[in-house]
Amino acid sequence: MTLEEFQNELRQGIPNPLPEPQPYDPTVNHAPKRKDILTPAEKKLAIRNALRYFDPKDHAMLAPEFAEELRLYGRIYMYRLRPTYKMYARPIEEYPAKCRQAAAIMLMIQNNLDPAVAQHPHELITYGGNGAVFQNWAQYRLVMKYLSEMTDEQTLVMYSGHPMGLYPSHKDAPRVVVTNGMMIPNYSKPDDWERYNALGVTQYGQMTAGSYMYIGPQGIVHGTTITVLNAARKLGGGTAGKLFITAVLGGMSGAQPKAGDIAGVVSITAEIRYAEALRPGLG
Repeated sequence: MTLEEFQNELRQGIPNPLPEPQPYDPTVNHAPKRKDILTPAEKKLAIRNALRYFDPKDHAMLAPEFAEELRLYGRIYMYRLRPTYKMYARPIEEYPAKCRQAAAIMLMIQNNLDPAVAQHPHELITYGGNGAVFQNWAQYRLVMKYLSEMTDEQTLVMYSGHPMGLYPSHKDAPRVVVTNGMMIPNYSKPDDWERYNALGVTQYGQMTAGSYMYIGPQGIVHGTTITVLNAARKLGGGTAGKLFITAVLGGMSGAQPKAGDIAGVVSITAEIRYAEALRPGLG
């Protein structure tokens, strides 16, 4: 794909006509099937919520496709809309943006979804099993379109991966205002979240996935180091000679062995998943 083709694809948002369905790619690390937690009526609502992004002429084609994704995976990811270009953070000058800040945000989003960075890239999960950049690929495409149009006197408002639109602001305002996982306390148990996520109305953006700022293990090294130091303090006698055993690092990648080195303890680190062991920064 040429640079011009890449830029045009970012600008177009949801293609018309829609791209052909893509085969499920077994070579990447995929999210596990989520709970089958919706009632039959709620499953219909989840499909209606997904269809809101599309021209009504495409609903008859997409509805059974989305129902099948919900049945197989517990979520509607809209795999059909996953871009075919390579996903990674390009030089900022390559992004088709009207302001530098918007180009930077586009770069950050693509970095979060880079298969070398993201835990489940095709499900738009960056780390932690649930830390989502977006809920589906339609949201990704629409956000990139909005960012390509944004001026430095506009703000993009995001609600759990859903772009609410571009609003007039000013040069000193945030270019993007983001909220994720907004839950009412009395309805915020894990199963409540699973239900609303399956319905397509909320997502868990973790701390940095849903705000596009994930930078790999560097982002958690400080907190992990403090945890190790405090554990040593509680045991008494400093860190020298103390043994720090950790395993199954997952999305936290190399933060734990690095934290052990900084704290001055002896670390034994085990990773049992080959895909995770290949993630950048694993100590």
